[in-house]
Amino acid sequence: MIGMRAMPNSNPKYRWVIIMLSAAALVSVTFGVRQVFGLFLVPISIEIGSGLQMFSLAIAVQNLIWGLSSPFFGALADKYGAWRVAAFGTLVYAVGLLCMAFMVNETGVFLGQILIGMGLGSAGISIAVGAVARAAPPEKRSLAMGLVTSFGSFGQFALVPVAQILMAQNGWQFAIVTLSAIVASMAAFSLGMRTPAGSTHPLEGVVQTASSALREATSNRDYILLTIGFFVCGLQLVFITTHLPTYLRDSGLSGDTASWSLALIGLFNIVGAFACGWLGGIISKKKTLATVYLLRGLIIVAFISLPPSPGLALLFGAAMGLLWLGTIPLTSGLIVTFFGPRHLSMLYGLAFLSHQLGSFVGAWLGGVWYDWYGNYEAMWWLNAGAGLFAFAINWAIREPKPFSPASA
Repeated sequence: MIGMRAMPNSNPKYRWVIIMLSAAALVSVTFGVRQVFGLFLVPISIEIGSGLQMFSLAIAVQNLIWGLSSPFFGALADKYGAWRVAAFGTLVYAVGLLCMAFMVNETGVFLGQILIGMGLGSAGISIAVGAVARAAPPEKRSLAMGLVTSFGSFGQFALVPVAQILMAQNGWQFAIVTLSAIVASMAAFSLGMRTPAGSTHPLEGVVQTASSALREATSNRDYILLTIGFFVCGLQLVFITTHLPTYLRDSGLSGDTASWSLALIGLFNIVGAFACGWLGGIISKKKTLATVYLLRGLIIVAFISLPPSPGLALLFGAAMGLLWLGTIPLTSGLIVTFFGPRHLSMLYGLAFLSHQLGSFVGAWLGGVWYDWYGNYEAMWWLNAGAGLFAFAINWAIREPKPFSPASA
């Protein structure tokens, strides 16, 4: 009897690790699968008989739905538990992929991307980092969120080449059906994010309602600056993942070069996201975040200024990968610093809405510009300039000391 009682009492100390690993597995697939859509841009557009603008708009709508749904699903996760919301999200995501595979028309593409957007809002990064932030001890929180984010990149590294091989050997429909099955299987991992009563690290700060937290955040100058900067992150990331394969193809490079460039983004971000999470725990989060945006802009300028080659494309993927999702542990870490972890899923979800508005612009405007002018030159310069803008406004954030009950 005594031995049986000892196990539950010893679990809380390590329960956050199980939650972190489960969240990491979930994010690796939900993030990894969405990064492959650029590979389907041309074949689906040809199959349907539409220009790139249609598929680009569908991906833009997906990102918009993802952003719009994130605060709603985040509030549900904060109140009822992340695992319930995540399990629902993986199934919705999988159904969206099946719609794309079997409804081979514009309606199928748009319906599929809408459902995928809802799936990402309910089983994506905002739900995962919220669960981890609430469970992890404060001194390990930034590192834990960086680790979860880095697994999203591992999923991209693993799944982009897999999708390319499946599509080359069996066609794009078979590849999408296979990805749907992988996503659906993640419902099992959401169970690992369950939080038994008393098993997580105590939340800092005073008890606050969701509506009160929302009012406080939306009137906070630094939260607003952080949210505006996150718009640029979405603009850059989705433009690159959606349009880089087409840009490289037009530059005379192979589809394999494009897929490996995207895969290298994922591979190197395993290191980059983890490093940013680690740095956020020991030095200024806002200065680290601002530097990430600055370096992105400079790398884009270098990439479009040099003659296209396979080596340059791979080097670009590696360099951008080091900076890719490092914004997530730093942004979510700043939100925790501002307001504490209790309503992180909702408040990060609201900031993420701005990110997804940027994603909408990056995916859609890139396709429109390409259909109008036949190239991406102006869009690349727009992304470079946006990086410098994000550097400036993030540097202007006033970073307080870490949130604590004494400061509440």
